[in-house]
Amino acid sequence: MLLLDETEHKVNGITIHTIKTDKYKTNTIVLKMKAPLQQENVTHRALLPYVLQSETPSYPSSTSLRSYLDELYGATLQVDLAKKGEYHIISFNMEIANEIFLNDQTPLFDKGIALLSEIIFSPAKENGIFKSSVVEKEKRGLKQRIQAVYDDKMRYSNLRLVEEMCKDEPYHLHVNGRIEDIENISSASLYEYYQKALAEDEIDLYIIGNVDLEKVESAVSSAFVFSNREVATLPPSTSKKITNVNEVIEKQDVKQGKLNIGFRTNTAFSDPDYDALQVFNGIFGGFSHSKLFINVREKESLAYYAASRVESHKGLLMVMSGIDFKNYERAVTIVKEQMKAMTEGDFTEDTLLQTKAMVKNQLLETIDTSRGIAEVLYHNVVSTKKRKIEDWISGIDAVTKEQVINVGKKIELDTIYFLTGLEASD
Repeated sequence: MLLLDETEHKVNGITIHTIKTDKYKTNTIVLKMKAPLQQENVTHRALLPYVLQSETPSYPSSTSLRSYLDELYGATLQVDLAKKGEYHIISFNMEIANEIFLNDQTPLFDKGIALLSEIIFSPAKENGIFKSSVVEKEKRGLKQRIQAVYDDKMRYSNLRLVEEMCKDEPYHLHVNGRIEDIENISSASLYEYYQKALAEDEIDLYIIGNVDLEKVESAVSSAFVFSNREVATLPPSTSKKITNVNEVIEKQDVKQGKLNIGFRTNTAFSDPDYDALQVFNGIFGGFSHSKLFINVREKESLAYYAASRVESHKGLLMVMSGIDFKNYERAVTIVKEQMKAMTEGDFTEDTLLQTKAMVKNQLLETIDTSRGIAEVLYHNVVSTKKRKIEDWISGIDAVTKEQVINVGKKIELDTIYFLTGLEASD
């Protein structure tokens, strides 16, 4: 059975991905802009989408823009930022009612496309550059978003693990940029970066809903005209020679220790053993029946939480846990023991089957939402490997115990990061 029917075509320097489905009463429009992560412009890039969606010539304030969205039967618009491998991705996400389900035949899809086009191509300007009042307002917002990560110790410890682990690699940069860069960003420098992004980014547009393909192509090709471009493709950056494990202990005024451990998987989304890695992570720390959850949290009562996740395009596996300060050594030992047990095949056939079912279920749940569909299909763009969902699911089904063991043997411990309290003994 075909789970997702994706049609792809290039027009005006943009790739349009149309996923025709009658599952939703709305149409989802997701525009993604991809460029390599670079220290010199990461903060400009993190600020840009918020400035663009703040106001436009037709909607000269955030309030007027939001009330226009309300008029379009409660359409929604959000921007967000992500890192996938060593790329920095800007997303504009719009969801709008599908007029075929309404008595009123307002051409909502066309209006949604026109609004998104105006946000991207016709920002509010003064003297030929971004309005300084908008830029200053959004700089304050960006500062708050960066600060919020520092205040949330779970997110902060993950950020610090990545900074330490990928010190000399673009991946160490945070998706929201660097707080120390914000002050020096001007309307002129941001506008200059905006023009560079429009000219050079790889642009993908996802249209998901009960839509007519020809209508989509004609609406998009008149609303989005980008110049043709040679996009930057980076080689997969999954391998790094590890000579010794990096251990970082940081003290702050915290009540609970955060132990984050980073491994290199030496496997990326485009590799043939990626499915085995997903199953490996599920058994190791991805679900509530996993080794980390059962052994670190339940049996030993060492952690308030313990889980692991995989970064598919950078080849990282990261363990996150919350522990009492005094349990640091013991918790590290038990995490290492679970990794060793995995590479020795210390898991049952039943656990393997249960995990494969859960990995598949997670994937199916993700593609149950229109935004999830865009996220899953976008892996193909980032990895430059075309893969159908059906192949992904059958690939997980086919994973053997031996493949899980073998993919585990490629995994290497890189960095141990521990955020502990000021009063914790050395």
